[in-house]
Amino acid sequence: MTVSSQASPPIGHSAHKTGTLSPREQSILWDMEEDFWTSGADNARATTATNAVMIFPYPPGILQGDQIWTHLKQRTGWRSVAMAERRVTRCHDIAILTYRVSAEKADVSIYKALCASTYLNDDDTWLRISHQQTMLA
Repeated sequence: MTVSSQASPPIGHSAHKTGTLSPREQSILWDMEEDFWTSGADNARATTATNAVMIFPYPPGILQGDQIWTHLKQRTGWRSVAMAERRVTRCHDIAILTYRVSAEKADVSIYKALCASTYLNDDDTWLRISHQQTMLA
């Protein structure tokens, strides 16, 4: 019996192969994300997949599908949003945006959170498939 001492090269899983988005694609996604905060529930719904999942600080917690829109009708309409520490990760047709947000609207104290949104490029159209917010104290 012969034993080889040479290790086989690891087979690269596609999840380990990350890429970048073009500046144009990044601009599109960041504009969509800002509009998600400032342009109301109807705009957010138009750019979100039907069975998307969103996680908000308790309450309401984890929402999926139509549950999202009941919540967002009451909580959209931020008049200004500032996104810092922006990062974009891409793996094939998936892009993940991560950022620190500071959002403001009338009669509400400034809302600060860490956020992540995941988008799927489906037939050259980006759709949000998940969004998560972790409120900062």
